[in-house]
Amino acid sequence: MNNLQQTPSPFLFGKTVRDSTFINRKDDIEHLWLNMQSGINTILISPRGWGKSSLVTQTAFVKRRNKQVKWCFFDMFAARSEADFYAQFSRVLLKSISPKWEDWVADAKTFFKRIAPKITVGVDPAQEFSLSFDLKEVEAHKDEILDLPEKIAQKQQIRLIICIDEFQNIHNFPEAESFEESLRSCWQQHQNVSYCLYGSKRTLMAEIFNKQNRAFYRFGDVMMLDKIATEHWIPFIVGKFEQTGKSITPALAEKMALLMKNHPYYIQQLAHYVWGNTQKTATLAILKKTIVRLLEINYAMYQREVEGLSNTQINLLKAIADGVTRLTALKTLQEYQIGTPRNVSKNMKILERDDFIEKANKKVTFIDPAFELWFCKYYMHKSLDSYFT
Repeated sequence: MNNLQQTPSPFLFGKTVRDSTFINRKDDIEHLWLNMQSGINTILISPRGWGKSSLVTQTAFVKRRNKQVKWCFFDMFAARSEADFYAQFSRVLLKSISPKWEDWVADAKTFFKRIAPKITVGVDPAQEFSLSFDLKEVEAHKDEILDLPEKIAQKQQIRLIICIDEFQNIHNFPEAESFEESLRSCWQQHQNVSYCLYGSKRTLMAEIFNKQNRAFYRFGDVMMLDKIATEHWIPFIVGKFEQTGKSITPALAEKMALLMKNHPYYIQQLAHYVWGNTQKTATLAILKKTIVRLLEINYAMYQREVEGLSNTQINLLKAIADGVTRLTALKTLQEYQIGTPRNVSKNMKILERDDFIEKANKKVTFIDPAFELWFCKYYMHKSLDSYFT
């Protein structure tokens, strides 16, 4: 790849995008905003890289002028237990309502009556402000922490919107279901707080919120994000090239979107590399060269992922890559050597759980379009030329 560009790439991937790098989803923004300001909790579910975090941050950005609403963002990625959650959650909440560390300390003393948090402030309070709790006190009075959002909202006379990313990590907590029940019992009472919960493990998220025996069943409005339509990607890609003094035809921009199956992360990644390899005008030859290089770059990572699969799981992926729809038909079982219908059902669940495939509208597809191209090239020995015709 050409890394000698002096102008920064107009395409962004691997992090949340906002404003000029955010594309479409206008209806989703209005849907989410209506829920949030109305006090309706919302659960966002989609495969990794479809833009859940970007949708939430963009909604907050677009609606930032509403002073009666405050947004609080909490990433549960580093929380590995209830104790971690309570400490990190409280810290983020206190920091969201004031820019001054003195206020954080004062508010902690105001809001916590039965629990005495240990507060640590470093040289740079913005980065080195932390709280911790005595576990026995927390066990006896955990509701004081879980009700903190409502107390803050009441005191400031605002609607507080709590956005929690990687929420599925709760699944790994010791006694996870008991903890879920504690959260639900408190949060469902809050009148001035809206919760937006989302995460990158779609299967786990669906299990937490869609199973009737789980505490968070019907906790709020479940939004299943769709891919962004090709018609929106074409002007976005063409426009970004033009803004940086380069050009690409609508037809080639469409080809890029279709190759990556309208997957936001991978379209932005591919567009970034094609843009970097283009001096003035992007061509089909540049796109082909970029795709080959992209697969080479990801070879080691994809190889590690496949090494963990059984032969029948790999063969099942081959059938899916060939577009086979009747996966349990006798002819399919014999031709692809994927075992019995029961084996197929079991392996489908494993592949879906591990984010290799997704099932939507009775159709099974690969989640990662770049991995699908790599798999077809290196495991099925297919020529990539057919994808460019």
